Amino acid sequence: MQQYRPGGFRILPPVVKNLLIINTLFFLATLALEKYHIDLINILGLHYPGASNFRVYQFITYMFMHGGWEHILFNMFALWMFGNVIENVWGGKKFLIFYILTGLGSAVVYIIWIHFTLQPNLALLNQIIDQPTAQGIELYFHEYGFHVGQISSTLTQADINSFNHNVNLLQMDEATHAAIQQIITFLSAYKAEMINQMVVIGASGAIFGLLLAFGMMFPNSMIYVYFAIPVKAKWFVLGYGLLELFSGISNRPGDNVAHFAHVGGMLVGLLIIMYWKKKGKLLGPEM
Repeated sequence: MQQYRPGGFRILPPVVKNLLIINTLFFLATLALEKYHIDLINILGLHYPGASNFRVYQFITYMFMHGGWEHILFNMFALWMFGNVIENVWGGKKFLIFYILTGLGSAVVYIIWIHFTLQPNLALLNQIIDQPTAQGIELYFHEYGFHVGQISSTLTQADINSFNHNVNLLQMDEATHAAIQQIITFLSAYKAEMINQMVVIGASGAIFGLLLAFGMMFPNSMIYVYFAIPVKAKWFVLGYGLLELFSGISNRPGDNVAHFAHVGGMLVGLLIIMYWKKKGKLLGPEM
């Protein structure tokens, strides 16, 4: 039975070393630019494709953005721990291809999940925007809550007060055409802000792909959970994957972790490894 201990930082392979450096530089830039009111996460994080802030390049840049010290330290530790040995076995070219593809696949799976979970919300909201009624508005905010104040300063408290006043007029059948148009304008802005706030960041999708790869390559190696509890890599990977899948399906309120991005990284990693095995390209250091 093998015990897995990653090598030190002095002998890091080049791709892992550069990924650690790039992620750290992006994180420090994020902190520095905050002082100048430049939100790098909003610019480079991956937005839902229907959002006005969505850009195609975000499918790549989101992998290098992190939301806090705990976030980046956990991901970079895992990159060092698992990426170190995998790159030494596969070589830099294959490792980088795997890393980028699992990161991209993670993003696609997450976007698909968000699309299907968001559609009932958007369908009802679009219906209300097309034909605003007091009953429909009340039904929507009872079903999905009212979070305008938590989204951004674009919609101010004055906007909310005006909206509520116009809805009251609508309920009493006293709303004018101008009041109805103001309701529609407000709800359209609310919809845009709601979509724009859905941003995913982090290297976690690619990291979970590396975790899956390590579990398949070294299934009987021991991983020490919390540096104390020994678990075979294959069981650690399986358990972690099932936990992420369960957490994603549960969709607990207040949980801002992109669990399906993690699951997506593992799924895409599995497909890549199966394909490479079929083509006989897995064992060699170069493709």
